[in-house]
Amino acid sequence: MSKKSYVGPSGRKRRLKRAIFFAVISFLLIIGGIAAGGYFFIQSALEPVNKSDNTPVQVNIPIGSSLSVIAEKLEKKGIVKNAEVFKYYVKYKGEDNLQAGEYSFTPSMTMDELIKSLKTGKVIGQGQVKITIPEGYQLTQIAEVIGKETGRPASEVLKVMNDRVFIKEMMQTYPELLTEEVFAKNIRYPLEGYLYPATYHYGDKKKPVREIVEDMLEKTDHVLAQYRTSMAAKQMTTHKLLTLSSLIEEEATAKADRHKISSVFYNRLAAGMPLQTDPTVLYALGKHKKRVLYEDLKVNSPYNTYKVKGLTPGPIGNSGVSSMEAALNPEKTDYLYFLASPAGDVYYAKTLEEHSKLKEKYITSHYEKQKQ
Repeated sequence: MSKKSYVGPSGRKRRLKRAIFFAVISFLLIIGGIAAGGYFFIQSALEPVNKSDNTPVQVNIPIGSSLSVIAEKLEKKGIVKNAEVFKYYVKYKGEDNLQAGEYSFTPSMTMDELIKSLKTGKVIGQGQVKITIPEGYQLTQIAEVIGKETGRPASEVLKVMNDRVFIKEMMQTYPELLTEEVFAKNIRYPLEGYLYPATYHYGDKKKPVREIVEDMLEKTDHVLAQYRTSMAAKQMTTHKLLTLSSLIEEEATAKADRHKISSVFYNRLAAGMPLQTDPTVLYALGKHKKRVLYEDLKVNSPYNTYKVKGLTPGPIGNSGVSSMEAALNPEKTDYLYFLASPAGDVYYAKTLEEHSKLKEKYITSHYEKQKQ
């Protein structure tokens, strides 16, 4: 072996140290570059979107909106550059109690100006138009509320809600919320169950119906975002979740345990039994009344769960968070039946015999006493 090709122990150590040195320097440069890049990114995100643009942009913040919802809405409207940066800046400043309402912002506003406005609740036309949609409302009822508060015929509002072109546009805007399932066979109203129950404020009655409906869709989309991981694990689509939660919403009373009601539906579906839930019969009939009669159960409709097994083609109304959570997380029970007494108490049974006894005790006897 020649002297030129031989590398002694000291030579190998020098080369190893040199390689380690360059590796450390390279790592520090990379980290430094990332840190510097991150610093400049955050600095840029904290700046106004456009300091010279004073074009008014109306932003509606529904009651109950979380900071994440508000931040994402501001980014979507082009009022802040980055929703996450805005959210963490608000937390860093220790600000809370951001107010609902319809605001007029501009792309030139700083984050501090936005926070001040949202915190003091300086909205345009404050209190002029307030649209409150309760849980369990059907699309026709929502159309009536919007029509009443904005001075429009309910039929005009419903026409916008059912506009296929408009719905297609919303499907592109909210692809995780609205899918082709809303146009499935036998669906009565594509947006039934998709308009979130909340209170929405607007500056005047001239607010386009399309924008009001989109605000409600956006709210639903934000609410469902927290459940999408669980939905994926259960292989449950948005349409199926909203359908099941609407049944739970309609059956639940103030005293009801929604998770237990959900378990009954899950158990009956697993056993291949029809759900036999009265609200679906009323939806099929297009009526609102306190008591379902035996003759009502005969109605031929894909929404009549006394005649058709499985879920209804789509939701039969909207639903709140508690019903959505119950639809995703049913209690583990062996119950196959339940009924609600006129007093609102809910009773559960594992067998038809047990259920019949409960019905006689809490339902039949009650109405017989009324006849006397």
